[in-house]
Amino acid sequence: MRALRVLEGKWKLIILFHLFGGNLLRFSELERAIPAITQKMLIQQLRQMEEDGVVRRIVHHQVPPKVEYGLTDWGQALCPALDALLKWADRREVRPARSPDS
Repeated sequence: MRALRVLEGKWKLIILFHLFGGNLLRFSELERAIPAITQKMLIQQLRQMEEDGVVRRIVHHQVPPKVEYGLTDWGQALCPALDALLKWADRREVRPARSPDS
């Protein structure tokens, strides 16, 4: 399924959540917001999301160069679907841990 491939990966959903709501973030801001991600992985994930049409890369031609990342309209349209998924997960009853002998 193409939809799941667009979202697969450990970091894509986290990146999306930081960009929802029209946020435009520089690469360094994303790095600070997600301290556990490596620079290489962040670059890779952003490039894949850009290729998939979810993220747009905005280059401001100035010195020093300024690059920001934001969601495309299609990427922003993911927000209600992901919000519904989180609400669905929250509704799951917390089940007691199973004992080893059960």
